[in-house]
Amino acid sequence: MLRCAVLDDYQDIALDLADWSPVRATSFREHFATQDDLVRAVRDHEILVIMRERTPFPAELFARLPNLRLLITTGMRNASIDLDAARAHGVTVCGTAGSSAPPTELTWALILGLARHLIPEATALRAGGPWQHTIGLDLRGSTLGLLGLGKIGSQMAAIGRAFGMDVVAWSRNLTADRAAELGVRYAATKEALLAESDIVSIHLVLGDRTRGLIGASELALMRRTAYLVNTSRAAIVDQAALIEALREGRIAGAGLDVFDEEPLPDDHPLRTLPNVLATPHLGYVTQGNYRTYFQEAVADIEAFLAGTPVRLLT
Repeated sequence: MLRCAVLDDYQDIALDLADWSPVRATSFREHFATQDDLVRAVRDHEILVIMRERTPFPAELFARLPNLRLLITTGMRNASIDLDAARAHGVTVCGTAGSSAPPTELTWALILGLARHLIPEATALRAGGPWQHTIGLDLRGSTLGLLGLGKIGSQMAAIGRAFGMDVVAWSRNLTADRAAELGVRYAATKEALLAESDIVSIHLVLGDRTRGLIGASELALMRRTAYLVNTSRAAIVDQAALIEALREGRIAGAGLDVFDEEPLPDDHPLRTLPNVLATPHLGYVTQGNYRTYFQEAVADIEAFLAGTPVRLLT
């Protein structure tokens, strides 16, 4: 029976959500700090299941795992896997389905938390602090700027409209006709969107054209009363420029679920800045999504063992 390891199972739940009897399965809850630690732990395993991009798989890692035959990632896209290297080492890479609803829901949790100052108000209430010491932003009548109007962005637009917001969207591939179909105003440029939005929410795929899309000059275009929300990928925003803008109060705040380094170091400024509402990459972390991930991971394993692999990424 082949050995299978599930990596970065932070909640120690993977083995409870599916029937792993086709393999000898082990779950590792703690993130391996170094590649050496990872190799020592899993070098004898033929199958690995990884959670999103928590553990990158560059070419040198494939070279250090000669027994690896099947790599499964949750979701059908994982930019941290070197697929060319996987092919070169004879490793089959498969994915799983997943839902876009959970990250949409979390994005709105961050928006509402920022707009109504939920953390400082709740903290003050628990600590016997001032009663009502902030004034919230009205979503109705405010402008929601969406960078990206794909699967998640379109869901964001529908909810924003339900709140009575003026929704405007931009991406390089977006057309005015597509925006109109979704009842959204089309922004001719990202600069125009940034300048007029009260809340800017990012829903783009990370790639060469989107890496560093929002830097110091773009942040300078935003209103001092505006919020930036990123539940997509951290590298779309220049993290140093964002921290500086937050420290200097050049934007009102940020809602963040993604970071350049995860888990975020204990001393990282984004953990302590008072105008940041941050969550530890929870966008996809729901019961339904996890059940889909791990049950389909087992189905991937069974198909691979039968010689008919499914949901192939290589």
